[in-house]
Amino acid sequence: MEITVAGTGYVGLVTGACLADLGHRVVCLDVDGEKIAQLRLGRVPIYEPGLPELVSEQVASGRLCFSDSYADSIPGAEAVFICVGTPALPTGEADTCYVEAAARSLGEHLRGYCTIINKSTVPIGSGDWVGMLVRQGIARRREPAREAAVVAGEARAAGALVSVAEAEVAFDVVSNPEFLREGTAIGDALNPDRIVIGAETERAIERMRELYRPLLERHQARGRTIPFLVTDRASAEMVKYAANAFLATKISFINEIANVCERVGADVQEVARGIGLDSRVGLAFLQAGIGWGGSCFPKDLSSLIQTAREYGYDARLLGTVCDVNASQRLVVVRKLQERLKLIKGKTIALWGLTFKPGTDDLRDAPALQIAERLTQLGASVRAYDPQAMEAAAARGLDAQFCADAYDAAREADAVVLITEWPEFLELDWARLRELMRRPLIVDGRNALDRCQLLWEGFEYCGIGR
Repeated sequence: MEITVAGTGYVGLVTGACLADLGHRVVCLDVDGEKIAQLRLGRVPIYEPGLPELVSEQVASGRLCFSDSYADSIPGAEAVFICVGTPALPTGEADTCYVEAAARSLGEHLRGYCTIINKSTVPIGSGDWVGMLVRQGIARRREPAREAAVVAGEARAAGALVSVAEAEVAFDVVSNPEFLREGTAIGDALNPDRIVIGAETERAIERMRELYRPLLERHQARGRTIPFLVTDRASAEMVKYAANAFLATKISFINEIANVCERVGADVQEVARGIGLDSRVGLAFLQAGIGWGGSCFPKDLSSLIQTAREYGYDARLLGTVCDVNASQRLVVVRKLQERLKLIKGKTIALWGLTFKPGTDDLRDAPALQIAERLTQLGASVRAYDPQAMEAAAARGLDAQFCADAYDAAREADAVVLITEWPEFLELDWARLRELMRRPLIVDGRNALDRCQLLWEGFEYCGIGR
């Protein structure tokens, strides 16, 4: 199929490259001309494992190209994915200005029948709104022709022009939420747990089946069936929010249990294993630590809470999930105060700055808040992250950036593991102990081998252990 993907961020670029891998001809479209210029030079502007190689491979195949022009990219497209950002506003609502701009521009350039697929995370009910914006874009395109005909005194011709234009343009809006995780986005796109389609017409549903047929057949050949869920648009939009809200709730729940475990002498890792083996619960997202961050969970929960409020409902559970997460970030600071007593004048090393390993994303990363609080308490912060040092410096993080984990720990009174990058799990602990002023490690992710660290002479503080 001929496909255009509007937006070249995490979702758009991964979606475009993976659709090309399935055999479609894909144009990745972005109004940022500099970003498109870099992509044409083979420079992928985001860190996502395997993405540069996949993009390069699909460009070489001729199935993937890049454009900054709606006029060049939309006419002739059988399907258009809207994959632009929807960041959170100060009110908690999703900022849909980029979706609005994309939808209006689509309407101005559509030809024939096209399926418009909303992959951006948008408020429930946005399918109808996007359809309205597309129609407004179509109407704007007709106005010059109508005005020219009227000026020429050809009113009947003007009506005919509009009728012809209406016949030439038809579209359906579909909700097709994404479930990509930064760091594993390509695997998530090509090996999904499910495909969710929210559509209102049989024509749109059949177009989506055709679009995903190569992926479904690829897995069928391997003996696996991918669930293909067809529902209405509002329900499909809600699936995305509900999924992220539930996962965030599991994390806040296990962190709440971890805090109780510390007080009663239990080990949250053993508790998580015990409850996770129950098939009704499952082990996923039961890792206690310093909470969740990133771009999706915070803004999606905030948007869902705001949507509920608009319709007269107070989503109290979701509000508490956010409150628990906010307080959990500073648990490591409390642990440092318990061990070091006074933080003022101490040197604290932070290992990892991104909200999770496998990405360079600092959006709502717990490390930023932890570093800020330590600085407020008078500590000197030394930091190392394998991917996000430049971005952290650009954000003005008040820390000394170091060459590696050992350098960060030099003369430190404590090390705090913030992000469980694999390299932090395979260090020379004897060497590290010699470098530190005090061999204290606060494991904010319960990722390190406690027994080994105790054997090596470290003071070890985990979460809920």
